[in-house]
Amino acid sequence: MKDKTIDYCLRATWQAVMKMYNEQAAEYDVTMAVGFALLSIDPEEGTPSTALGPRMGMEATSLSRTLKTMEEKGLIVRKPNPADGRGVLIHLTEFGLEKRDFSKDRVVTFNDAVRGNISDEKINNFYEVIETINDLIQNRRVFNQKETAIK
Repeated sequence: MKDKTIDYCLRATWQAVMKMYNEQAAEYDVTMAVGFALLSIDPEEGTPSTALGPRMGMEATSLSRTLKTMEEKGLIVRKPNPADGRGVLIHLTEFGLEKRDFSKDRVVTFNDAVRGNISDEKINNFYEVIETINDLIQNRRVFNQKETAIK
């Protein structure tokens, strides 16, 4: 991949990871997005619906569809937030907890496989590179705002 651009490598790798997780999830009648949501919901306290989108990096429309599907499959229930009468907490059902355990197992298996084949030094370098890329993007140090506004 050395002759490929960094963004191509990130995109191609992420798509391969998504495909792998979706293949695993399909065997249990869920999707990767559902599995990710299951892992993002606090299994004991529930999670405010407004906190899930940012936690998962998902747009509100996609999240709404995912939550609707999860509710229809009996994975979650919505309950009023006792701390904020206007808010809703998303709670996992017993069935949701089972699917969460499956999702967690898949993530741990993937991480163990990667860590078992790559040295700690290279893993640490990977995290350092990813943090730097995120920092460059979040702090708008790739394209400055003046340059972007002119075009």
